[in-house]
Amino acid sequence: MNHDVKETFTGDTAPPAPAALAAKVRTLAPSMTRSMQRVAEAVAGDPAGCAALTVTGLAELTGTSEATVVRTARLLGYPGYRDLRLALAGLAAQQQSGRAPAVTADIAVDDPLADVVAKLAHDEQQTLADTAAALDTVQLGAAVAALAQARRIDVYGVGASSLVGQDLAQKLLRIGLVAHAHTDPHLAVTNAVQLRAGDAAVAITHSGSTGDVIEPLRVAFERGATTIALTGRPDGPVAQYADHILTTSTARESELRPAAMSSRTSQLLVVDCLFIGVAQRTYETAAPALAASYEALAHRHSPRTR
Repeated sequence: MNHDVKETFTGDTAPPAPAALAAKVRTLAPSMTRSMQRVAEAVAGDPAGCAALTVTGLAELTGTSEATVVRTARLLGYPGYRDLRLALAGLAAQQQSGRAPAVTADIAVDDPLADVVAKLAHDEQQTLADTAAALDTVQLGAAVAALAQARRIDVYGVGASSLVGQDLAQKLLRIGLVAHAHTDPHLAVTNAVQLRAGDAAVAITHSGSTGDVIEPLRVAFERGATTIALTGRPDGPVAQYADHILTTSTARESELRPAAMSSRTSQLLVVDCLFIGVAQRTYETAAPALAASYEALAHRHSPRTR
């Protein structure tokens, strides 16, 4: 099976729910033009106020053009500005329902550990909520189907993403699938060369532009394997070689909390969703395989006699 390099925009997907709007803004803003960022920041910062504006009014408020407002709405997943206004009205209603204000995620070098724990816990919860809200379940379902049917699965990731890749591979191995995580870029490419139609490859890269991850995915794509990308930048270079894109969200970075920490949280959630989905589809074989792996390791968890 030959693939063609695809456009990253998928206009036929359902518009995100109001709760997903803020998550989409946080995820996509870094890749927007400055004028589009002003529109995105305005709608995320004051959904009630922006919901009351016409497209002309929002353009004037943000110092942009009507075309920029429409392009921003479409990039956020809405067919047009009218659909974005409806989402803004829904988000405003949710925010006015009495929820407590968000805790700041900024961690200072002299923060007491109790404050660090509270801030990180809040940040992790927000990251997970954003990821769940923005995750395209149609794309997720297609990725699950591809993995469940695959003859062989390769997983690519480097740095913090390599840890996530290893987690996915070992989960799939325990339910009887042939899955291997590759962290060495050269070995990843040489293994990707052996893939073909009926195989699957998963690339994990928060930035969407990690060359050591994109290269083996490109090779797998060209060999006819079904390719899946877990990325925080769905419009990044990795997307052109991915049949299915699973978008992850991250909390804001700070000096003491780099992207590797927050991205790993959202990536692990998506990995767990993939694993459970595959286990459900292959339950007749997955359940016995999982039971066998538990049994094989049981003696390592038994209390030792003195």
